[in-house]
Amino acid sequence: MTYTLAGLDDPVRGWGLRDESWIVAGQLGRLGEETWFQLGDRDIATHIVRTARLRAGASLSDITLAIARSLGVRATILPMSNDDVRTELLTDDGWLAFQEYFVHRHQEPAVREVRFVGIDRAQATARVRGELGFADGIVIGPSNPIVSIGPILALEGIRELLETARRGGVPIVAVSPIVAGKALKGPADRMLASLGHEPTALGVARLYAGLATGFVLDVADAALAPEIARLGLRAFVVDTIMTDDPSRVAVARSILDAIAELRAA
Repeated sequence: MTYTLAGLDDPVRGWGLRDESWIVAGQLGRLGEETWFQLGDRDIATHIVRTARLRAGASLSDITLAIARSLGVRATILPMSNDDVRTELLTDDGWLAFQEYFVHRHQEPAVREVRFVGIDRAQATARVRGELGFADGIVIGPSNPIVSIGPILALEGIRELLETARRGGVPIVAVSPIVAGKALKGPADRMLASLGHEPTALGVARLYAGLATGFVLDVADAALAPEIARLGLRAFVVDTIMTDDPSRVAVARSILDAIAELRAA
């Protein structure tokens, strides 16, 4: 997120920095280390800084804000917590760490169960609570509802904050990551199916029913809008496919329009 807002992201790979070099990774391989988790040379600098500051006692929130500011990002980017929470997935090969599953195994094993190790001890930061408590509108992005949004909603107090915001009239708009039954990126569709959920925009809407007030789905799924409305969600049908910056801006504007409509209702 930091790299994207700084205009430094790699649009081809979808992660890391553009125009990267891979000298360190190559040398690690020559020295016999595993290199399936690839980090470019400039990306490694970010990790070195973050690790050093964490070991020196700085919080993850403060480090994240400092890195964002140094890269020219004006938006406030906050991790959900300063505490360690690790996602693990039960597959037919046993429990796997998320990066082992996602990167090393290329998201191939079917996921049977998900757990967030450390979630029972983790706390949302005061700043996260404050941002949610005073928000004019809240967007649940088009990310995997199980392993990307799921840990945030599992954090103690977050659902309660969202429910309080909803009762206070704050629009909460969720955006579907599934278009025409498929995830445009990542294993969300397969993961939803293997965990017993319908791998459609409607299946995602069911996960957010009772929490969100609005739901954005793609024009390809317009026929699902009436069923989504019956869940108590105001359905907004727009083109959600994001292939470049203009299309991202268009989706963002559609979401802001949805928030404005819900506030005016």
